[in-house]
Amino acid sequence: MTTKPMSVSQAVVEFLAHQYTVDGDSRERTIQGVFGIFGHGNVAGVGQALKQLSVEQPSLMPYYQARNEQAMVHESSAFARMKRRRATFACTASVGPGATNMLTGAAVATTNRLPVLLLPSDTFANRAPDPVLQQLEQPYDATLTVNDAFKPLSKFFDRVTRPEQIFSAMLQAMRVLTDPVETGAVTICLPEDVQAEIIDVPLEFLADREWHIRRPRPDAYVSHNASLSIIKAKRPFIIAGGGVIYSDAHAELKRLVEATGIPVGTTQAGVGALNWDHPQLLGSVGTTGTTAANRLAKEADVVIGIGTRYSDFTTASRTAFQNPDVKFININIASFDAYKHGSSIPIIADAREALKELNAELGGYRVEPTYAALIRNEKKSWDEIVDAAFVDKKLSKPSQTEIIGAVQSQSDPRDVLICAAGSLPGDLHKLWRVRDPLGYHVEYAFSCMGYEIAAGLGVARADSTRTPIVMVGDGSYLMMHTEMVSAVAEGLKFVVVLIQNHGFASIGHLSETVGSQRFGTKYRFRDDAANNFEQGDQLPVDLATNAESLGMNVIRIEESPNAIADLMAAVKAAKAHPKATLIHINSDPLIYSPSGESWWDVPIPAVSTLESTQKAYDAYKEAVKAQKPLLGKGSIERS
Repeated sequence: MTTKPMSVSQAVVEFLAHQYTVDGDSRERTIQGVFGIFGHGNVAGVGQALKQLSVEQPSLMPYYQARNEQAMVHESSAFARMKRRRATFACTASVGPGATNMLTGAAVATTNRLPVLLLPSDTFANRAPDPVLQQLEQPYDATLTVNDAFKPLSKFFDRVTRPEQIFSAMLQAMRVLTDPVETGAVTICLPEDVQAEIIDVPLEFLADREWHIRRPRPDAYVSHNASLSIIKAKRPFIIAGGGVIYSDAHAELKRLVEATGIPVGTTQAGVGALNWDHPQLLGSVGTTGTTAANRLAKEADVVIGIGTRYSDFTTASRTAFQNPDVKFININIASFDAYKHGSSIPIIADAREALKELNAELGGYRVEPTYAALIRNEKKSWDEIVDAAFVDKKLSKPSQTEIIGAVQSQSDPRDVLICAAGSLPGDLHKLWRVRDPLGYHVEYAFSCMGYEIAAGLGVARADSTRTPIVMVGDGSYLMMHTEMVSAVAEGLKFVVVLIQNHGFASIGHLSETVGSQRFGTKYRFRDDAANNFEQGDQLPVDLATNAESLGMNVIRIEESPNAIADLMAAVKAAKAHPKATLIHINSDPLIYSPSGESWWDVPIPAVSTLESTQKAYDAYKEAVKAQKPLLGKGSIERS
């Protein structure tokens, strides 16, 4: 027998069970399970296929429940990051709202360059019962379905309208999922009727297949030219991005900076490239950066970007690099990123392989003694600032900085800190002292509220020897906390530190700086006379009880001068507890973390009747003068 009669869904699921990613000595299943919420669009298709396998071969393709379609994509993304993009999950959803609920998750995966396979159900290809329940109709285009919304959010998109199309569709899906340049959300739409159709499947399609992650080396002459530019530099500076993590380039980066003395600043995705106490690591760079990294970036004459996409937070909206003669050497496996900022020397290569070449080329080069002394002094100064910020001030409502310090003090080096949105990512970027390459997991490419708890489960699935510690504010918690039920149901261990500040702390602070006086950022009773939520009493919301009702172990930190000491004890207890635990603590959102001497471009109206907005605009006019153009010298001209 060379073929096997199967439904389309059975063929897809069994195909996925036999795909393997190979990266050097590592070989593991590419798709390690399927998340699914079933409706009429997939219950008789993918749902039946998963049920059949669970009876016949339970370990071949495990199924996992989710409580929200967006959350299951987030969980898959977090899992993929912990696996250095070598493995992920597939996510199936029903027609209409089930499918569109995955759109935000798709955007998060693609923006972060993380592989996730999406299998949204689609409306009938044969149109026999057209229109079906939950179908979107547009009179100008009969082919359009809600799943077309995935096209701009996906790195590969296909719609299987005939059974025989699954062969090309699934092979192309795997190509993109395992391609470090193209990877992101991959969407294969499966119409409800096609999922159940029968096809003779070649056994070759169902056989084990390996997909090798490419690690291209740089062109020799490019590495040589880059090394010459670095050798001539007086103040070289490295920006380590997520590519260092995904390439597992930590050892080569460490070797380079220890031989040369070149300092390093990290992006959000690059935290972990070096341990926090390494002499050459100056911490985070950019809008949420440290004074140490930002001061050296400001004067750098050669900036070596390694695996970074140069977001506006990394460049401080093009104000971070003020040396008029600064040149960029960008190492990136994607040419799209390697050519950013008018790169003088784009190196299109794997981060680890490129660093190997530079280590060989740079020979005995080392930064000048005066620059080395400056690096030491700036690092020492910032470390002292953080030490002072972490000191317990004995406040009944401690600052977020003190809370971070308390959690840090009770964490172990291999614990994984998880966050995504609000004021926490900026503070953590500056303050968290990472001690393991995978110890820091902050989704900041999309900065998606609601990512955190689902991501905590993804990390727990990826490595049961680590404790995920999710730090989340009440605003983001309320967006998507339902996946805690999955932790309870499956016995997945993680710790959630819920910081209650009764509103949107991050945007509240930003609102103040742009002259909008925290409007719309407080969780208060509505004031009908004023038509706003500004002056009412705080809402009597008890999020600790909410978590308890979902089955979580809960520890409440009462407001008292001992709050930080109690938090430290709670983190220690939570790590020792066998169940998933949530720790609830109140904070004062008006006490801010130490400044990193940087800026972020948020345009302010030039005309306003509000005095606060007028003052903010005056400050904005001055700040924007430091913004640099893509090419050439001077500043950007604003109309």
